[in-house]
Amino acid sequence: MAQSDEEAVKWYRKAADQGDPDAQNNFGNMCADGRGVAQNEEEAVKWYRKAADQGNAGAQYNLGLMYEDGRGVAQSDLKAVKWFRKAADQGHAAAQSRLA
Repeated sequence: MAQSDEEAVKWYRKAADQGDPDAQNNFGNMCADGRGVAQNEEEAVKWYRKAADQGNAGAQYNLGLMYEDGRGVAQSDLKAVKWFRKAADQGHAAAQSRLA
């Protein structure tokens, strides 16, 4: 049985609050997409940054996308490239192709 978005948000948020970078990235995704919670790009950026600062490549990539598109933050190609590079250095394929 598929887990509901609301149930996923509850567990991601609980783990995110405890500092789990994967949960922080996943909770950020839920906030960015408005799945299980009201869409809030600023909140998504906050959680992506927490995870990215802990070295989570997926969150670094997601943060790069937010800066690239100016979603939840002021648009900045410089900051987008910075976060894409951090993710790419860890072997994140989408970040590597974004930089190419």
